[in-house]
Amino acid sequence: MNDTVITAKADLVLTRAKLRKERWKKYKQYRALLIMMIPAMLYYLVFHYLPMYGVLLAFKDFKILQGVWNSPWVGLDIFEKIFHDEYFFTVLKNTMIISLYKLLFGFPVPIIFALLLSEVMNARYKKLVQTVTYLPHFISWVVLAGIFFTMFSLEGPVNTLIKLFGGDPVLFLADPRYFRSILVITSIFQGFGWGSIIYFAAISNIDPQLYEAAIIDGAGRFKRMFYISIPMLVPIIAIMLILSMSGILDAGFDQIFNMYNVQVYNVADIIDTYVYRKGIVEMNYSYATAVGLFKSVVALILIFAVNRLVKLIGGKDHALW
Repeated sequence: MNDTVITAKADLVLTRAKLRKERWKKYKQYRALLIMMIPAMLYYLVFHYLPMYGVLLAFKDFKILQGVWNSPWVGLDIFEKIFHDEYFFTVLKNTMIISLYKLLFGFPVPIIFALLLSEVMNARYKKLVQTVTYLPHFISWVVLAGIFFTMFSLEGPVNTLIKLFGGDPVLFLADPRYFRSILVITSIFQGFGWGSIIYFAAISNIDPQLYEAAIIDGAGRFKRMFYISIPMLVPIIAIMLILSMSGILDAGFDQIFNMYNVQVYNVADIIDTYVYRKGIVEMNYSYATAVGLFKSVVALILIFAVNRLVKLIGGKDHALW
C-alpha cells in the first residue's frame, strides 16, 4: 500500500514537472508576443483598473479636504437622490433613444458597405473607396463638429439648397426636431468605414471555392451574397452585436458635447454629459460617480443578457463565452 502511494506521488511530481517544462517552453516560444502585450496590459491597469478605486465616492459624501477614505459613508443615499431626480430619467431616456437609434441604423451600415464593396472587382477603386471612408474615423469630433456647424448653419450649404427650392432656412442644430437625426447620420458618417474593416477581413477568409461552386450553379452576385457571404458573417455579426451592447448607454460623449447646446438639452443631454456637468462643472463628485456606476452596471447586465440570448438562438459558436 505504501509503495503504491509513493509511486503515485512520484508520478504526480513528474507530471507537474513536465507540465511546468512545457509551459516554460510555450513562454519562450511566444515571448515576443508576451512582451508586446506588456504596454497594453499596463495601459489597462493604470487607466482602467486602478481608477476603480474611485467607485467608493458613490457611497460617500465626498469632501475634498477630507479625502476619499475620511469622507463619511452614506450608503445608498446618493442612489436614492438619483432615482428621485426627474431630470435623471430624462437624461436616461435620451441616452437610450440616441443609443438605440445609432445601433438600429448604424450597426447594419458597415456590414452592407463591406458586402457591396467586396463585390467590386477593380482593386485600385476598392482601395481608394476604403481609404476615403476610413479617414473620418481619424478626425476629431472637435473638427467634425465645426464642419457640421458650418454645413447646417443659416448660411451653410444645406440651408442654401432649401432657399433655392423656396423654403425657409432652419437652424438645424438648435431645433430639437432634427438634432437626434443629425447625431445619428453624422455618427454613421464618421464610423461606418472604420467599422467595416472587421467584416472585410471576415469576407476575405471565406473559402473562394464556395463562390466558384455557386457561380458554376448559376448564382448571381446577390445570391452569392445572401447564401454564402451573409451566413458566413453571422458569427462575427453576433459577436459585434454583443460588444455593441456594452456601449448602449454610451451615446457618444465627444460628439454630443461638441454639437449640442442649451436649446436641445431636452433631447440631447445624455448620461455622460450629465456626469460631466455634475462632476466637473458643479464639483458634485459623489453624485457624478454614482450615475457613472449605475451606467456601468446596466451595461454589464446587458452584455450578459445579449450573450445569453445569442447563445440560445445561435449556439455557443456565436457567443463570446
